[in-house]
Amino acid sequence: MQKLSELYRGKAKTVFLSDDPDLLILEFRNDTSAFDGEKIEQLDRKGEVNNKFNHYIMQKLESAGIKTQVQALLSDTESAVKKLDMIPVECVVRNFAAGSLCKRLGVEEGIELVPPTFEFFLKNDALHDPMINESHIVGFKWATQAQIDQMRALTLQVNAILAPLFAEGGMLLVDFKLEFGVDKNGDIILGDEFSPDGCRLWDSETRRKLDKDRFRQGLGSVVESYIEIASRIGLDI
Repeated sequence: MQKLSELYRGKAKTVFLSDDPDLLILEFRNDTSAFDGEKIEQLDRKGEVNNKFNHYIMQKLESAGIKTQVQALLSDTESAVKKLDMIPVECVVRNFAAGSLCKRLGVEEGIELVPPTFEFFLKNDALHDPMINESHIVGFKWATQAQIDQMRALTLQVNAILAPLFAEGGMLLVDFKLEFGVDKNGDIILGDEFSPDGCRLWDSETRRKLDKDRFRQGLGSVVESYIEIASRIGLDI
């Protein structure tokens, strides 16, 4: 597959056109950012780790019947992905209270949420990804009600698949975000990525943080922790 012109450059990934009209090339960079780009660093091997981690997780989800954007690994830092019309909405599931939820509601970090909470956020860095509801999504035509229902159902299904996977590795899946797009057939497809950049994972016994909060909070050993997560679920990077 031949890489053509750059289509989109995000905070940590770049999307390129390819010589296949139905496929794009997704490049994971070593760039690491937090607080809407206020804190940015280059972390050696992070692009490789996230690319391989994402491919591994998406394969797990595909085998469980969830359609994903990822087609194939192309290199250490690149994957071939389906071209999607992305929906500008983030779907967030929380199994434990952490991050913005604690700040927003003044609740203690670590409280288990049964059943898990589900939230929508508008994907907009300039506005700091504000929380939105179904009325906003339908009213502004970001997605239809049927698409909303599908995204929620798929996100909760992903949670039901991945929480036990991480539990087997001695980890708590605290929370995560997903993004979806529409393919050329009009189907809702899981897009973007699933990596420690977009979820929270804690050691089950000590509650040691293994995810991007290590970068946000200056705890160090960020990539090393990502590799540890991968190893615990059977992925050798």
